Amino acid sequence: MLFPTTLVGSYPQPEWLIDRKKLAGRFPPRVRAKELWRIAPEYLEEAWNDATLLAIRAQEKAGIDIISDGEMRRESYSNRFATALDGVDLDNPGEALDRSGHPNPVPRVTGKISRRHAVMVEDVKFLTSNTQRRVKITVPGPFTMSQQAQIDFYGGSREKAAMDYAKAVNAEIKDLHAAGADIVQIDEPYLQARPDEARQYGLNALNTALEGVTGKTAVHICFGYAAIIHARPNGYSFLSEMAGCRCHQISIETAQSNLDTSVLTTLPGKEIILGVIDLSDPNIETADLVAERIRRALKHAPPENIIVAQDCGMKYLPRDVADAKLAAMVAGARIVRREYASKS
Repeated sequence: MLFPTTLVGSYPQPEWLIDRKKLAGRFPPRVRAKELWRIAPEYLEEAWNDATLLAIRAQEKAGIDIISDGEMRRESYSNRFATALDGVDLDNPGEALDRSGHPNPVPRVTGKISRRHAVMVEDVKFLTSNTQRRVKITVPGPFTMSQQAQIDFYGGSREKAAMDYAKAVNAEIKDLHAAGADIVQIDEPYLQARPDEARQYGLNALNTALEGVTGKTAVHICFGYAAIIHARPNGYSFLSEMAGCRCHQISIETAQSNLDTSVLTTLPGKEIILGVIDLSDPNIETADLVAERIRRALKHAPPENIIVAQDCGMKYLPRDVADAKLAAMVAGARIVRREYASKS
């Protein structure tokens, strides 16, 4: 099927699960932020399951083809995995500049980074047992985790830390595919935020994370959450370099930035997860507007390589707005799918 639809990753968590006002009023947590949860620890697992079911059913109702767990169990996209690794001092956080330029508490790396156990395998099993559709799961990328940490080991080298983060991510990806994930997406927003350093070792770290992986993989690169990072350039500072990545799919944002989609010509053979829903605007897109945003990419990439999604950061939207935007996204994809069906 042409133009399948998916979520980039997150879906709005219910107010009964997490304090959404506190979540929106701070930078995304890099260390654990258990104070955000409204549910007592002994009931959290059941609450996470219930919230995940809500996210699954909302996506199915909207007509989404490739289902995410909505990241219901996470305080942020990265901290659940990053704080589950060996070599990190969780009791004494460090500090690093966020992509906004503000200091943020981060994991302090005090030893060799390694994965002691699978982190999100049970999440995938729960997802596959509750939908018949294809499923995807996200993991934070090695370059981004190396930027979201204070490196007090490895002689302070973020590059050396990134390579061990990559080995941990590699083991996790293989386990997630074995558990039933159809697509595993690596989230690497800091490739865009720190392009000079990314060119030094970011791609090498990514390819190490993907070494020997046989299942389908994606890499997501973005401009930051619309709720937090308001200014958007109309082009990526690190994207054409991804032609050399072992991943199958590259996830980008085009809606809020009004991205010049001619950059897609630099990514031959890659499937593109195309962000076509603007999360900075609470107004609901029309299906025709979504279709037009898809068509802009089709000037530079073949239709069989386009997967339709939203820009990232949907967790910050009210659920009714998110649901309406997903429905518009599906309707827009359907318009363009019909156009191509009539040509065949």
